Amino acid sequence: MALLINDLCVNCDVCAPVCPNAAITQGETIYVIEPRRCTECVGHYDEPQCVAVCPVECIELDPAHAETPEHLLAKFHALSTEDVK
Repeated sequence: MALLINDLCVNCDVCAPVCPNAAITQGETIYVIEPRRCTECVGHYDEPQCVAVCPVECIELDPAHAETPEHLLAKFHALSTEDVK
């Protein structure tokens, strides 16, 4: 499943720099996660780095983007290939 940032976000700027897929950007009012780029850090780390550093625990699973671990790994491989091009 991709992750999402909820309204508890305080714009502390710690999540975006730790995202290995550049999936987190500043939105209109809070940070947002691009589901097409979010792999929950599968292929990079054992846990989502944004969740690990978030001081207010505002990052949760996005029910609109349910994905299996296998799908997340396939997305990681696709993004890795994209970066090489």
